[in-house]
Amino acid sequence: MSELKNVKHLQCINCGKTYPMEPGRYTCDDCGPKLGILDFVYDYEYIKTKVSKEKFAANKDNSMWRYEAFMPVTEGGPRPKLRVGWSPLYKADVLGDAIDLDTLYVKDDGINPTASLKDRASAVAVARAMEEGAEVICCSSTGNAASSLAGNAASVGIKSVIFVPGRAPIGKVSQLKIFGAEVMSVQGSYEETFKLSAEAIDRYGWYNRNAAINPVMVEGKKTVSLEICEQMDWEVPDWIVFSVGDGCTIAGAWKGYKDLHEAGLIDRLPKVAGIQAEGCAPLAHAWERGDGEEWNPEVENTVADSIAVGVPRNAVKALRAINESGGVWETVSDEKILDTMRLMGKTSGVFGEPAGCAGMAGLQVLVEKGVIKKEEIVVCAVTGNGLKDVNNAIKAAGDPMKVEPTIEGLNEALKKIGYE
Repeated sequence: MSELKNVKHLQCINCGKTYPMEPGRYTCDDCGPKLGILDFVYDYEYIKTKVSKEKFAANKDNSMWRYEAFMPVTEGGPRPKLRVGWSPLYKADVLGDAIDLDTLYVKDDGINPTASLKDRASAVAVARAMEEGAEVICCSSTGNAASSLAGNAASVGIKSVIFVPGRAPIGKVSQLKIFGAEVMSVQGSYEETFKLSAEAIDRYGWYNRNAAINPVMVEGKKTVSLEICEQMDWEVPDWIVFSVGDGCTIAGAWKGYKDLHEAGLIDRLPKVAGIQAEGCAPLAHAWERGDGEEWNPEVENTVADSIAVGVPRNAVKALRAINESGGVWETVSDEKILDTMRLMGKTSGVFGEPAGCAGMAGLQVLVEKGVIKKEEIVVCAVTGNGLKDVNNAIKAAGDPMKVEPTIEGLNEALKKIGYE
């Protein structure tokens, strides 16, 4: 495996100890896997020689790999075959009017190959696994990370072993099976699922795709912010809003903007809002209590299964993203999430799963509270497609109207919905 010119080293976010980038290096030896999460430290002077606004404008690669200078991968090295990234950024004027914002953008990451933002993390994980010669990649997931891994691994013929909690929606499990993954449905909580996957990885020596452990995952997820910034012609929004489960996505989104700032491509940073479901919000509740980087485990009780993580493994990175940016945490009810799924669909044409719409639900609350002002520029990410969880989509939208097969029957039905 060749040395990466853009990476200086890995650094423990707890004690600051540094490590070279090497196969199997996931956490700090001194702090252990719970506290010793590592972060990539880049050589921005080198990166500046590889990137510029003009070079990006001329780049015809409309995928996340246009940003390889900011990722821990060999330049021109092996890549999974799926086209990940460069998802649309919509200026959602009708939705913005509905929630009283002058300028609202929606980043629809549900159009990625396996229908979630987590394709970004898995694509980098598979690229790293290919460079390291791994034969099997493993992760635990509530569904989206699993399907993204399975799809990207399948595209290059690498085997995947996936651990999901028994509550994982059948739509997501079906994706795993179609992609040929070995799926272990663990009859327990996500925490129990994660622990079993970790034990299996240690025992069998599989490549570890768990976002909570492998620092590569944040590096893939941060490409969503690099795209947003370029798609906005390098204008920095006042706020970026993300739903939060494990904490990896929001940590990556914040790091993406910091990378651009360090590389001299932008001159300021946005504030970050992290949104969690009320039924499982250990990070938001810790922030509300003023507990700093301390948090308490919580039960996983929400329809937003993709962010139902009672023991978040990237908690520190996520909490720091909010604190460093001067941002906020917010919680939303399941009812608010389902209402927002319907609102987004009818005012923007974007269909998000419950976890994917939680960010927009929280944004509405923050606007109502006056935390986010009407005149501020906001980007809200939709992290997963609504077809991932059709049962809750029907719960949000309601059943179709039953109509008798006659024009008289149609007239009766139309009267019920206000057409005369």
